[in-house]
Amino acid sequence: MSKASMRAYHLIREGILAGRFQPGERLTEKELAAECGVSRTPVRDALRMLAAELYVTSVPNYGTFVTDWSLDDIQDIFELRALIEGYGARRAATRASGAQIAALEEQAAVIQAELERERGPDLDVFLTANRRFHEIVMEASSSERLATLVHHLIQPPVVAKTATRYKRSDLLRSNAHHREIIQAFRARDGDWAQSVMVAHIHAGYSAYRIAHEEAAGKTGTS
Repeated sequence: MSKASMRAYHLIREGILAGRFQPGERLTEKELAAECGVSRTPVRDALRMLAAELYVTSVPNYGTFVTDWSLDDIQDIFELRALIEGYGARRAATRASGAQIAALEEQAAVIQAELERERGPDLDVFLTANRRFHEIVMEASSSERLATLVHHLIQPPVVAKTATRYKRSDLLRSNAHHREIIQAFRARDGDWAQSVMVAHIHAGYSAYRIAHEEAAGKTGTS
């Protein structure tokens, strides 16, 4: 993908996550090209990538719209993740190799370093490290079926959107859960790993729900 396309991709994605483009809003190539300072071809490429990642939805003969994820949609995703990733963590606790545990520690360290930045964490770095942590857990579970299920459940726009709603205390707690999962792996304790993973995912949803309700209260919307 060209530099212009990547520029358009990041600017449109940022606009969606920041709320400048609202759920259900129609996006036009002409307006986006003017806003991004590129031609319409890079915008078209960017929208294709965003559609593949479910940030936007393209409807034939109607146009492209910002994907509308309701709170119920997000709750369903987190509930299913808790069930599947909790079981995955249980399996992984007795199967993870030393190299995989070291890789988990590396991702937790990256996240911690971001959280300690004076200007706040770089969202892309945080998301990448967080995603990789969960991927390693599923790899360590030695179950291709579980990994595939989780891959389909973890939607980039949902994870990114929820991350933008978290307070620093929420992110610190999240990484504390990561470190406790690592401890459970070192202890080869599946029950411990599963309980922490389930709590980790439920805590993530709870933090998002509270932030969502606070934002809705301020704007007078539901």
